[in-house]
Amino acid sequence: MQRTLASFFVVLFCVGVVFVSPLRARADVIANQRAELERQLQQIEQDIKSSQGVLAQKQKQRASLERDAAILDAKIKVAKLGIKARDLGIQKIRSDIKDKEAAIKVVDGKVTSGLDSLAQIIRRTREIDETTPVELVLGGSITDLFNDIDTFQTIQGALDSSFKEMAVVRTDLSARRQALEEQQQEEHDLRQIQVLQQKSLESDEKEKKDLVNAARGQESIYLQLIAEKEKSATQIRAALFVLRDSKAVAFGDIFSFAKEAAAKTGVRPALILGVLSEESNMGNNVGTGNWKADMHPTRDQPLFAQITASLGLNPDTMPVSKKPWYGWGGAMGPAQFIPSTWMLYQARIARATGENPPNPWNARTATFAAALLLADNGADKGTRAAERLAALRYLAGWKNAGKSAYSFYGDDVMELADKFQGQIDILGG
Repeated sequence: MQRTLASFFVVLFCVGVVFVSPLRARADVIANQRAELERQLQQIEQDIKSSQGVLAQKQKQRASLERDAAILDAKIKVAKLGIKARDLGIQKIRSDIKDKEAAIKVVDGKVTSGLDSLAQIIRRTREIDETTPVELVLGGSITDLFNDIDTFQTIQGALDSSFKEMAVVRTDLSARRQALEEQQQEEHDLRQIQVLQQKSLESDEKEKKDLVNAARGQESIYLQLIAEKEKSATQIRAALFVLRDSKAVAFGDIFSFAKEAAAKTGVRPALILGVLSEESNMGNNVGTGNWKADMHPTRDQPLFAQITASLGLNPDTMPVSKKPWYGWGGAMGPAQFIPSTWMLYQARIARATGENPPNPWNARTATFAAALLLADNGADKGTRAAERLAALRYLAGWKNAGKSAYSFYGDDVMELADKFQGQIDILGG
């Protein structure tokens, strides 16, 4: 028994030595890497603020070739800095992910080693417990007998606290895994925004090239180009509004839906359209998946089957968002609700739309769904800051909405909202 106990503590000591020493060395390396990444991120964020200040200043000036060229220059610079900042952010997250994976491996190893050692001790205690005093006496000296009994009682008392400690370790392991999943989700969101901003950057660079080539420095020609961009109310109403994973609809129709939703929620129609348009852009750049391959099998797949069945739809043919390299996708329709979130909002959407059951792929229904979530996120306050923050929460949740790495999504939604507000103003005369 004493030998078994000694072996147990030797095992635990060795486990601690094997894992702790490399981890301490790695921790120092990681700390230095993080410090350098933070320094670079702070510098980039300062540059972004400076460029955004130039952009805001130029936007207040009257329309001219020089002014619009400067605006495009500032937007391009902000986009490039944003892409660089997110690259650094993704590097930091990946470093954190590796750190958490290593820590999880250590805790897993400790759990396994601890359980194995405890199992050996339990087996030995059972052997002693089932051995009669006569057998113990016959098997050795009286001194050995009392030593074994004393050690046995000590171990029995220690086993209870050992089991409690193992429970704490398992809880720690579960918390680490949850944190790892959250960081993996954050990396996925950043990668999606990265793709979207790269496309936007390419568009801005092309627009600047076209502007310079067309005008060649002649202000009168440029002003004529601006005039040609102004569309009549009839043209605006007839223009198609692209929706993610659904058929495009006329701008006049989607604006009508947005006005209805605004009356119910207090969220500005142009902002609702901005979010729907941005989600569509992300869908075009990231792609579409299938519920069986991309959706969480226990949390969302049963609910998705229930939603499609209630609507008389074939789940195998309905588009959902693709999952990333890890984790799960499965968001539905233009408003991009996952089934479990849709079920939380379903009754409210039904009351607001009069449609029961509501259809996530229906343009009008999706418009109301987006408006309800934006209102819950604070967009009904009506200020520009509140609207931008609500858009960021729409994408990244409340926890990550304040992170600068996500700022492009909020900026892009607000820019789209401004564009749609201009078209709405023309429709309103």
